Amino acid sequence: MPVWLLALLFAAFVLYTDDYVIAGVLPEIAEDLGVSQSQAGQLVTVFSVTVALAAPVAGVGLAGMDRRRVFGVSLAVFVAANTLAALTPSYGVLVVLRVAAALAAAATTPSLFAVAAARAPAGRTGRYIAVVALGVTGSIAAGVPIGTWVGGALGWRATFALMAVLGAAAAASILATLDRAEQDGHPPSLSEQLRVLAAPAVSLGLAANALFMTGSMMLMTYLAPFTVALSGADTTVRGALFALSGLAGMVGIWAGGLAGGRWGPDRALATGVGAFLAAMAALAVLWGLRPVPVWTMGAVSALLGAAAFFTSPAIQARLHILAGPVAPQALALNTSGTYLGVAGGGVVGGVLLAAFGPGALPFASAGFGVCALLSLALAVRVDRRGRVAVA
Repeated sequence: MPVWLLALLFAAFVLYTDDYVIAGVLPEIAEDLGVSQSQAGQLVTVFSVTVALAAPVAGVGLAGMDRRRVFGVSLAVFVAANTLAALTPSYGVLVVLRVAAALAAAATTPSLFAVAAARAPAGRTGRYIAVVALGVTGSIAAGVPIGTWVGGALGWRATFALMAVLGAAAAASILATLDRAEQDGHPPSLSEQLRVLAAPAVSLGLAANALFMTGSMMLMTYLAPFTVALSGADTTVRGALFALSGLAGMVGIWAGGLAGGRWGPDRALATGVGAFLAAMAALAVLWGLRPVPVWTMGAVSALLGAAAFFTSPAIQARLHILAGPVAPQALALNTSGTYLGVAGGGVVGGVLLAAFGPGALPFASAGFGVCALLSLALAVRVDRRGRVAVA
């Protein structure tokens, strides 16, 4: 595996960790800044919404530019935003700094996948993109738990300081390994991009991903208060649960890649969503039996992580097949949908948490999962009617 690809993977790990890590220290941020846990959860939401809105624009607007310059400038902004976040005493200022960090992530994330695809050997494009995508599951498996443990031991501000250090390391690794002339090339015309992306099989698949991410990330965002209410988990146990969920996600993303190659992307997607619905049903049952042993929550967290990320390779393979030359822009739009799902999970989950308590979260997450399954089924029906061919 080339060193530059590992550098891209590490950068994805850092950027996604920065979004999710707040989920592990929500109680500490809320207490220190004098806000509710649902308000603190909106720090995840504002980050995700900003990336969702800015990523497609960055994917098109920065195409053809020197990748090293894009990475260097955006990661410098990322480091500065997290450094200041570690120092601010104000919730409002922290929100603004999260927007700045998210803009940096929006400029960087689509380029990570585009460079991986452009430099991949023939026949390995999907595999190289999947390597970068491992940074997402790695952020849950290692980044969030480490950030949670650091926040528990040294305070939540230390978590942001850690993210600044990791951002500087990511910038250094990319600048040291990526060629100066690395570029994406010029994208197709805007009208051609819109024509392909608006095709029902593509747009319905993108909608299914956004709905599924809303449901799965709703539980992930508020996993800390949910586990506290369910089993009385302390900071150390919460970190372990995030680690277990992330490790299971890495297994899930690998298994999903194998399943997509053997069954096809549509069947693999349906399998992943079905496993997620099973995890939500298990959490609903456990809520009725609370308090429950921590190991029980651990088993369901593992199923949740594996199911949530099992779908990732299939989603990317499906977009590659359908979008063709517009695949980089489709991936950027899929990134936008993913972050919109994370944002939607934060908003809806925060409202439900404040109004009904943690017990409502599994039911709402399952509802979004069902909607995703219906959208996927409609997309497959469109495919089979021959409007768009899907392998």
